[in-house]
Amino acid sequence: MKKILLFVFLICFQFVTAQNIQDSLSVSFKNVSIKEAILEIEESSSYSFYFIEDWFDGSTLSGDYKNEDVNTILSDILKKTDLNFYIININQIVLIKNNIIYDELPSGFFGRKQTVVQVENAQDVTRRDNPIFYGEGTQKQQRIKTINIGKKIKGNVKDSFTLKGIVTDLKSGKPIPSLALFVNALGKGVVTDDEGYYEIILPPGAHMLETQSFGSEDLLTRVVIYNNGELNLSLNENYEQLGEVYIESNTDANVVEVLAGTETIKFEEIKTIPLVLGERDILKVATTLPGISSAGEGAAGYNVRGGKADQNLILLDNGVIFNPSHFFGLFSALNPFTSGEINIYKGSIPAKYGGRLSSVFEINTKNASTQKFGGEASIGPVTGNLALEIPIVHEKSGLLIGGRGTFSEYILRNLDEESLNNSEASFYDLVGKYHHNFDDKNSLEVTGYYSRDKFSVSSDSLFSYSNRLASFKYDHKFNNRHSGSLIFSNSDYQFNIDYENHLRNSFRSGYRINESEVKFDMQYRLNTKHSFNYGISSKLYLVEPGEIEPLGEDSPIQPLSIQEEKGLESAVFLEDSFRINDQLTLNAGVRYSLYAALGESTNRVYQDGLPKNDATVIDILQYDNNEVIETYHGAEARISARYLLKPDLSVKAGYSNTFQYIHTLSNNTTISPTDIYKLSDANIEPQRATQYTLGLFKNIYDNMYELSVEGYYKNSDDILDFETGANLFLNENVETEVLQGEGRSYGLEFLVKKTKGRLNGWLGYTYSKSEIKLDGDFAEQIVNNGEYFPSNFDKPHDLSIVANYKVTKRFSFSANFAYQTGRPVTYPTGKFNFNGSEFVTYSDRNKFRIPDYYRLDVSFNVEGNHKIKKFAHSFWNISIYNVLGRNNPYSVFFVTKDGKIEALQSSIFSIPIPTITYNFKF
Repeated sequence: MKKILLFVFLICFQFVTAQNIQDSLSVSFKNVSIKEAILEIEESSSYSFYFIEDWFDGSTLSGDYKNEDVNTILSDILKKTDLNFYIININQIVLIKNNIIYDELPSGFFGRKQTVVQVENAQDVTRRDNPIFYGEGTQKQQRIKTINIGKKIKGNVKDSFTLKGIVTDLKSGKPIPSLALFVNALGKGVVTDDEGYYEIILPPGAHMLETQSFGSEDLLTRVVIYNNGELNLSLNENYEQLGEVYIESNTDANVVEVLAGTETIKFEEIKTIPLVLGERDILKVATTLPGISSAGEGAAGYNVRGGKADQNLILLDNGVIFNPSHFFGLFSALNPFTSGEINIYKGSIPAKYGGRLSSVFEINTKNASTQKFGGEASIGPVTGNLALEIPIVHEKSGLLIGGRGTFSEYILRNLDEESLNNSEASFYDLVGKYHHNFDDKNSLEVTGYYSRDKFSVSSDSLFSYSNRLASFKYDHKFNNRHSGSLIFSNSDYQFNIDYENHLRNSFRSGYRINESEVKFDMQYRLNTKHSFNYGISSKLYLVEPGEIEPLGEDSPIQPLSIQEEKGLESAVFLEDSFRINDQLTLNAGVRYSLYAALGESTNRVYQDGLPKNDATVIDILQYDNNEVIETYHGAEARISARYLLKPDLSVKAGYSNTFQYIHTLSNNTTISPTDIYKLSDANIEPQRATQYTLGLFKNIYDNMYELSVEGYYKNSDDILDFETGANLFLNENVETEVLQGEGRSYGLEFLVKKTKGRLNGWLGYTYSKSEIKLDGDFAEQIVNNGEYFPSNFDKPHDLSIVANYKVTKRFSFSANFAYQTGRPVTYPTGKFNFNGSEFVTYSDRNKFRIPDYYRLDVSFNVEGNHKIKKFAHSFWNISIYNVLGRNNPYSVFFVTKDGKIEALQSSIFSIPIPTITYNFKF
């Protein structure tokens, strides 16, 4: 066919002019390929067509043409392709790729002086519609691949066109960021963004396009520009023996990132930070950053910008973890050897996430190597940990598995509390992730996770709780601009209490919550200015609020099972990252959520305007399975903007409003493993919050130091609290114990981070206030006279210093210092006698504070030798937790002894805790 086409080309130039055929045709096409359409025209006329079949893609077309000439029909069906056509006067038609066959040579081709003509628009003088000529150059240059871009159109006199595309790694299919593409002869160049996308403006003609990047091969390609078009490149990795180099990546991310109030922590970077009993714990490290804290040492859960612990969405590979802690919050339930990084959104939460007011902890498990077997392990005084990376299909798929568990129960026995000497505690967690790259457009990730804790804080009670998670993610790339993910996840959390004693009132009690979600998460890049994220999600909550059953025939405990709760939360979301200019970028999104409380259920109806109690019930309604009990809905705006005052200085502002349809019921000061969840229904409304943020971000000394100051203000409505002495567990009508009020929090966050040099680390300081107001028309609804009072986790001053000093490449010292204002507490202020009984009076709620908290930890780190050929790389960590022996109070409580009220203090670690941990990686 190519020889035929070349022969036809030679014939073409033997004719002085091409004949415009005027014969009329009538043809009709419906969803046919371009080739099929061409053959249909050929069959319906006297024309013969000459082409190369490889020029046709898989696109289809439809059209209906009546009494039209061939010129019109062909121009229409080829307008969206890179093909032109030329009609020869012997009823033959040649298809041409990109270029045009010219009937005459351009003016001035033989060097004749062109006649100067007067034109109305002076710009027209520079315009031209001449053929493009380029030489093949030397023999070496002839080996360079030539790619034609776009389709030349007669009469198109533009002086420049846009070439764009995506650069990816040839093996993995992943985009290559920060790769330079340039045309030396023109002095023009661009750099790919984080998604490998580039866009460069070039004049028509032939150009040598070069690429250059660390880690990827350099490529030289001849591009012939006829019109706007796309060129996607796939490059091999480039391995080169180098001397010692220092590689920097995203060193200015804190300045150029658009979203306000975000933090990223990589697990590999925290191994030297001294923590309790030598465990690497990314969530504990997160509490050293401004705006993130916990209620106290040993408290499970985290408080972000004055929010409750249940207002954080903690995700592991898109699946929810309801309780991310082991052993009363002393350890994280996340395996540090299988985790890659965590992204924390505490200000502007992306529109694709919802259902929580304060923050999102997005934890990603790393992918296993697809090339070689490897692993990592550690041995400490309390836990052992092992993670393995197993290639399944070479360079396509791999399996990551990890397990961690305790082998000692001496911790509780060494606490400064006699009643705990006979206690026991154990935990373990397992995680596995399989990923498979089918091709450069399709990939699959499947993650499974399970953790279990068991502990006894007395001789007759055994508590246990577990997390189970499974997630599935299928990624598909539709084209270079459009991609998406189908995500499914299921999470389950449950706890059990086994109580046995000599009084025979033994029982077993349990609780369970299950959540399933399906989500379509799509990304579309319109151009260099607009990148969209859109999709739809739906999650189903199933809550078993609790049950109790007697143990033994003699137990007087009556069996009880609280009716199951069910809720469906669905949402659609759309977000646009809009680069207005080089300085200003806007990220604007909207999320519309709809929640429905579902039956089967029996619900009380209370009289309006009166407290909810047994006396104000006016009706009891029965709902069938999946019947809608109550619905709530609303739009959530997510807006963040970044303006670059200088390349290393930016200002960011953000606004967001959020809804939360699920609540934690706890009348304890800190979150507990036995806290229960309650869904919004006809009697408990969803929580709502609005947050405003403003911050300034600066890098100095070639990005060695990162400085930031960020302020926030947050209003909340329908925040849950409880009446004094509320009974929450196994309460069939828990709404009678619930109060819903207003909340507010505000603060300033300062962060100074040093990223280079022997001494590195950060200093974070937060000044903040977190308050709540409970007011109503009746006395039982009013707390503190209806005025704002500090929340249980209000800590105005929070200072953290994390430092690491490298003595040599193998030896380093690390230290961690923390200071926090003591959390609020309600003190008894007096007592009185009434009708022969003694009563205690208390201060306003949370009017006083327990003593301030401070702690210093130190560690000495020893890296193994750096020999290349050895079985494993080792790492020793010798640390002392609470080196000052500070007796920090965990809680303060009051007892009556000999007619007097005494205040007692409990602590978790009141002495220095030394630890030696051995880690090795192979």
